Amino acid sequence: MAKSVVIRSLGISLPKRRVPNEELARQLHVDTSDEWIRSHTGIGWRHMIDDDQTNSDLGAAAAREALVRANVDPASIDLIVLSTTTPDYIGCPSTACLVQDKIGAVNAMAFDLAAACSGFVYGLSVAKGLMLTGQARRALVVSSEALSRITDWSDRNTCVLFGDGAGAALLECSDDSDQGILNARLKADGSGWEYIVVRDGGSAHPYQAGHMANRKPPVLEMKGKKVYAFAVKILPEILQSLVDEAGITMDDVKWIVPHQANGRIISAAANQMRIPESRFFMNLEQRANTSSASIPIALYELEAQGGLARGDLVAVVGFGSGLTSAGALIRW
Repeated sequence: MAKSVVIRSLGISLPKRRVPNEELARQLHVDTSDEWIRSHTGIGWRHMIDDDQTNSDLGAAAAREALVRANVDPASIDLIVLSTTTPDYIGCPSTACLVQDKIGAVNAMAFDLAAACSGFVYGLSVAKGLMLTGQARRALVVSSEALSRITDWSDRNTCVLFGDGAGAALLECSDDSDQGILNARLKADGSGWEYIVVRDGGSAHPYQAGHMANRKPPVLEMKGKKVYAFAVKILPEILQSLVDEAGITMDDVKWIVPHQANGRIISAAANQMRIPESRFFMNLEQRANTSSASIPIALYELEAQGGLARGDLVAVVGFGSGLTSAGALIRW
């Protein structure tokens, strides 16, 4: 039986259309500007999918790159766990099954996981559990988001935040217990479910014939101050619990890769933990908030920039709708 699960390779997919704040401000019928967006969020650009693209297109492209980089046959994949807030279809079929078909992973079990911005870390933990019990030797954890499809473009407080994109991690079993995903911490607080919610379209608020004329399409609603308070509190808690469980200190962690939600959240958490912001890897300015895809995209770009070497200890931490939160320690 394998002793650990390692990340063999990463892949990403970013839509070709890259929208700067200035262009977004011109297109929106809200009072905003590049200066306002940057000062309140730290975001400068975001990627947005074309009308003829789907979320599963992004997820499949990211998965293919991870496979190509590792020179792995898709038929050898045993498991696909896909995290998303924006599935191609509500309920069924799963977006994971669409990705499985598109990449030719004909032998893989596949399912979606709904943990919002914590989804990638949840996915790593779920995949690791299945792999260490012998149900899979090789897996893909894919996080794919098309948030522009559920954005309320009349709400200044949310419409400037989000971008589209996907990230994928190819996981393999290993006999080296000191490498890979060392430990994880997953949490949820359902009492805050209404802080980030898409109300319409599900079984609680189904579509009804003749009732849609005066209603908006399903869009994301967010209580920003509540989410900010939750994130600033939970991020340090998750990180501290990870290092305490591992019997190490934060000084042993080379990089912290957080969910790329808002620059103010990371600044506040870093200040609270007395950790230099330079140890938090951020690509928020370029990519905006891509929900569950933000962590794998950030990991990919950190590695591409030469920031990760074998043996480095990395902490990843996510937080989002549900409310959910999750962190993991990874030995690269």
